[in-house]
Amino acid sequence: MTKKHIYETRVYYADTDAYGVVWHGTYLRWMEAGRIEFTDKILGLDLKKMQEEGCVLPVVDINIKYKSSAKTDDKLILETEIAELNRSSIVFKQVLTNKDTGIVHITATVTCVAVDTSTNKMMRRLPECIANAEI
Repeated sequence: MTKKHIYETRVYYADTDAYGVVWHGTYLRWMEAGRIEFTDKILGLDLKKMQEEGCVLPVVDINIKYKSSAKTDDKLILETEIAELNRSSIVFKQVLTNKDTGIVHITATVTCVAVDTSTNKMMRRLPECIANAEI
């Protein structure tokens, strides 16, 4: 069974646009929080420590399907899991739903690669701490 991380948040006024719905860029911020929490709590990785040791995991591809708009005061649940773990990349699957209604607001896949901070080049392989993670 694939391990999932659940990130809960609430829509605040500052998260919305002039029409009173969540601004599309806000979803990216929540998705980032979900991935960081997943790597920390599920994989047991300290991304800051990885960076200090010479490896970062930048996003190289995002595919978001906006299904319905979230609005101010909605309570949201973001599920994050690993969809694919390849030799040189990790693909996260993320689904954001309304906690009260179950309505899906977005589905997304996010691809990250390992980059060596000393050369700023993509590493041929993910670090062992990720490649050997039990997911």
